[in-house]
Amino acid sequence: MRDEATALSIRGATKIFRREPDGASWRRWLGHRKKQDSAVVAVDHVDLEVRPREIFGILGANGSGKSTLIRLVSTLLLPDSGQVSVFGYDVVKEEMQVKRLISRVSVEAAFFKKLSPMENLVYAARLYGLDGGAGRRRSLEILERLGIESRRAFEPLEEMSRGMQQKVAIARGFLTSPVLMLLDEPTTGLDPRSKREVQQFVLELRARHDATILLTTHDMDEADRLCDRIAILDRGRVVALDTPAGLKAGARPNDGARPTLEDAFMQLTGRRLEEDELVEATA
Repeated sequence: MRDEATALSIRGATKIFRREPDGASWRRWLGHRKKQDSAVVAVDHVDLEVRPREIFGILGANGSGKSTLIRLVSTLLLPDSGQVSVFGYDVVKEEMQVKRLISRVSVEAAFFKKLSPMENLVYAARLYGLDGGAGRRRSLEILERLGIESRRAFEPLEEMSRGMQQKVAIARGFLTSPVLMLLDEPTTGLDPRSKREVQQFVLELRARHDATILLTTHDMDEADRLCDRIAILDRGRVVALDTPAGLKAGARPNDGARPTLEDAFMQLTGRRLEEDELVEATA
C-alpha cells in the first residue's frame, strides 16, 4: 500500500445532486438541505482523516449525507470537488487499487434469494479470487462467528428473516478480510442478540486483521461501544468530530444526569436522530 500513515483522507469533498422537483415530498425534503435552484448539496466540503486500525463512526439523521459519503469512498459515486483517497490511492484516478482494499456492507444488500447463504458466499468468494474449498471454509467460519448454525447455511435465503439476510451480507463483506471496511448501518433490522454478535465481530476483525472500519449508524449505544472517534454529520457538513467521551463531555447535562451521545447530537444538530423521517433521497 502506498500510504501506511492514513487509512482514509477526505479533503473538501462535495457532492451535488441536480434534478427537477417532483412533488410535495421532494420539496419538503429539499427544504432540509442547502438549495441552488433544483440542486441538493448532499456532501458539503467535508474534511475527515481516518487512522489505520481505527473504528471511525459517522452519526447523522436520514438525509444528512452519510450514505452519500460512504459511496464516495467506495467509488460508487464521484465527488464534484475535493479529494478522497484510501491509503494514498485516489478514488477517482486509481479506482481499481482502491477497490482491492475495501469492502462495503449496506442495508440494501442484493442476493440470489433462491440460493442458500453458503451458495451465495462461495459464489462471491470465487469472484474475489478464492478457490471453492477456501471460500467454503472461510464462509462457514464467518457464519459461525455471526451466530448462524452450519445447517442453516444451506437453507434457501428467501426463507430467512430480514435480520438473518443482513448477517449474510456482513459475512460476504468480511470474506476477503479488507483493510478498509465500509459499514453503512450494518445492524439495522437485527434483533438485540444478533446486533451484539455483529458488533463483537467488528471488534474482532479490527483486532485480528488490522482492519480499519468506517461505520455509519443510527444507534447511539453502538457508536459509543465501537467507535474510537465519531463525526456528527448534519445537512452534509461535519458539525463535530471527537471521541465518544469528548462529545459527551461537551454536552450539557439533561436534568442533572450524565450527558449521553444523544444529548450531544441534539445540541449540535437541534433535533433527535429519529425526528427526520424522510429517507435520504440520494442513498
